[in-house]
Amino acid sequence: MTTKGTPGRMVRIDDETWADYGKLCEEEGTSRGDDLRRHARKRVNAWRRKKAAETADLIGRMKTDSD
Repeated sequence: MTTKGTPGRMVRIDDETWADYGKLCEEEGTSRGDDLRRHARKRVNAWRRKKAAETADLIGRMKTDSD
């Protein structure tokens, strides 16, 4: 159960990788959850920017075609 009102997610990661990931995050002063959320947010934001640029490009080309 989560404590901040967001849904919990399940991922499957082997025990050795999960343990070492925990050590890595601890050394970096973060938690696995925070690190995963930052990674996902960064990727999604990049994807959104790409989609917005593609849409703007398409709209620009449509305006040019109609002129």
